[in-house]
Amino acid sequence: MWFASYCKGAGVLRCGFPLSSKKKNTVQDLVIEGMYMMEVDRVLRPGGYWILSGPPLNWKTYHRVWNRTKENCRAEQRRIEEYAELLCWEKKYEKGDVAIWRKNINGKSCRRTSANICQTKDADNVWYKKMDACITPYPDVKNSDEVAGGELKKFPARLFAVPPRIANEMVPGVTVESYQEDNKLWKKHVTSYKRSISLLGTTRYHNIMDMNAGIGGFAAALDSPKLWVMNVVPTIAENTLGVVYERGLIGIYHDWCEGFSTYPRTYDLLHANRLFTLYQDKCEFEDILLEMDRVLRPEGAVILRDGVEVLNKVRKIAAGLRWDTKLLDHEDGPLVPEKIFVAVKQYVVEGDEDQSTPNDN
Repeated sequence: MWFASYCKGAGVLRCGFPLSSKKKNTVQDLVIEGMYMMEVDRVLRPGGYWILSGPPLNWKTYHRVWNRTKENCRAEQRRIEEYAELLCWEKKYEKGDVAIWRKNINGKSCRRTSANICQTKDADNVWYKKMDACITPYPDVKNSDEVAGGELKKFPARLFAVPPRIANEMVPGVTVESYQEDNKLWKKHVTSYKRSISLLGTTRYHNIMDMNAGIGGFAAALDSPKLWVMNVVPTIAENTLGVVYERGLIGIYHDWCEGFSTYPRTYDLLHANRLFTLYQDKCEFEDILLEMDRVLRPEGAVILRDGVEVLNKVRKIAAGLRWDTKLLDHEDGPLVPEKIFVAVKQYVVEGDEDQSTPNDN
C-alpha cells in the first residue's frame, strides 16, 4: 500500500535496516521493481534528502556477519544506485554505514533514458490504493533554477508564510486572505484553550494530536519546542495535508471510522474541530470516542469544538468512559451555537470501588 502521506511532503527521509542476518532480504524485498524507492520519491519534496543506513552499505566489512557473499551485496547496492539515478537523485555522501542522496529541485536536469512515469492526475490520492512501479513526475517549472512545487521559507518563518499550494490556488476554498484569517482565528482559539487548560503549551502535554487538522492552524498557533502535534486529515475531508507539510508540520491521512495506527496511551492531548459533525452520518460516535480513549494516556486531556447538539451526544458517551467533562461557551459568548468540550481522562485502577463519578457540571 502507498504511504498515507501527500505527494512531495517530506524534506528528509531516513531508512535504516538492522545489521542482522535474519533481515538480510529486507532491502532486496523492498526494492523489487524499484517500488520502495519510487514511493520514497513520491513523498520526498524537490530538493529533499534520503538517508540510508545499514545493509547493504559497508558490505565489505559486514558481509560475513550477514552471511552473504560479496557479489550478492555488491549487486544489491548497485541496484539501489541505479534506481537513485533513475529517480534523478544525486549522491551527496557515503561513509561507513550511511549514505545520503538529494532529490533534484525540478525535472529540468533529469535525463532519464527510460522510465515508467505515473499517469495518475492526483498523486495525493493514495488512501487504500495499491502501489504502482512508476515515478511521480515533478510539477512543471519555467526554468532550471525554480523549485518544483514552490520554494519554502526556512523554519520557523515557514510556519506562517503562505504555502505555495495556497498561493497557487491549489486548495479549493482556501485563498491567501482566508489562510491569514485562519491563522488569526486559531491564535484566538488557543489563547482561550489556555484559560481552560492552564498547562497547555508546557511539557505536561507533549504528545498532541489534532484529529481534524484542516490547514494546520491549531498546531501552528500552539507551536512550542516543548511539544509536537500530529496533524490528521480525515480521508472524507478536503485534502489539505499538502498545506500542513508545506508549513513545516507533520501529518497523515486517516479514516476515523477505523482504528488509528499507534500504541495505546500515546497522546497527552487530543484536539478536534468539527470532527463529530463530519462523521455523524459515517460511523458511530461511540467507536470514535473509544479509539480516542485507547490512544489517550490517563490524565490526558480532550478539547473538542463543535455544535452544541453534537457535543451533548458526545458528553453522554464520555460519561461512560469515566472522563471528567465540561461544556464551555464559545470565546465570543453564549449565543454562538458552537461550544467547546473539555475532558480529562481519569486514572482508573482496576478493581477500585471508590472511583468518583464523572463531573456533570
